[in-house]
Amino acid sequence: MTSGSTPTAASDRPAGSGLPVGDLLDTSTVTVDLPTPASALAIGAHPDDIEFGAGATLAKWAAAGCRVHHLVLTDGSKGSWDPDEDLDELVRARMRECRAAAACIDGDPGGTDVPSGAATGDDPSRVLFLGRVDGDLDNDATTRREVARMVRTIRPEVVLGHDPWRRYRLHPDHRAAGYLTLDALVAARDPHFFGDLDLEPHRPDSLLLWEADLANHVERVAGFAPAKVDALLCHHSQLATTMGFDPADGAGTGDGRFADGRAEFAARIGWQLAQHGALVGTAEGEAFHLMVGL
Repeated sequence: MTSGSTPTAASDRPAGSGLPVGDLLDTSTVTVDLPTPASALAIGAHPDDIEFGAGATLAKWAAAGCRVHHLVLTDGSKGSWDPDEDLDELVRARMRECRAAAACIDGDPGGTDVPSGAATGDDPSRVLFLGRVDGDLDNDATTRREVARMVRTIRPEVVLGHDPWRRYRLHPDHRAAGYLTLDALVAARDPHFFGDLDLEPHRPDSLLLWEADLANHVERVAGFAPAKVDALLCHHSQLATTMGFDPADGAGTGDGRFADGRAEFAARIGWQLAQHGALVGTAEGEAFHLMVGL
């Protein structure tokens, strides 16, 4: 495959578009579309990271019959700019929002119609929370053991997570989550790690790292941008801090939730998907670094 695009000038990029494409390996090595896995495990540092990194890909796979699992490593307790925020309630809200977002990924658009972010799924095992404190995630043996346990229990064909080698990555949890995912996969596949778990080792077929520093794979996601947007907008507590608009922006439009802000946010996500898709000449895509032979 060859790239059909040229770099986009900064002035042409929507503000806050997020998730830029990193460098490419030799374009002749870029692959497109894994076979739909029977099961996938996406591992994110915070609530909403999974949807930003791979929401459209997961929605595409779910529509084709993949059983998608979400593992959120931290509690999201730093996700507010309000110094008087009730952090216990924020943590509870972010868990509800994650479940609602997962329901959107699985094809239940009702997830965005629940302003509180209430759970809409009927299988709590599909959305898992490790509960580490936001901002303090560490790639320690205890945490690796827990992630390896989940990999051995779920036995996914494909694992998705943060690229820890992304240059100039600011958030420490994103770096830690990437290395934690890699190290836990090694532990999950090899029998002499964490033998006390009494679970058979498991070696996934593939690993996809989002926000890739060196992209070498694109999933074509035409038609799944709305699912990605809907899932992200389930994270109501993050509209101002992460999505870049206030729910009140939509007042008076006939949709009091966030009609104007939603349209602008959807346009930013659409721009990002177009940039990723252009790497392989498709209209919409999500770019990753693909690792096989784990």
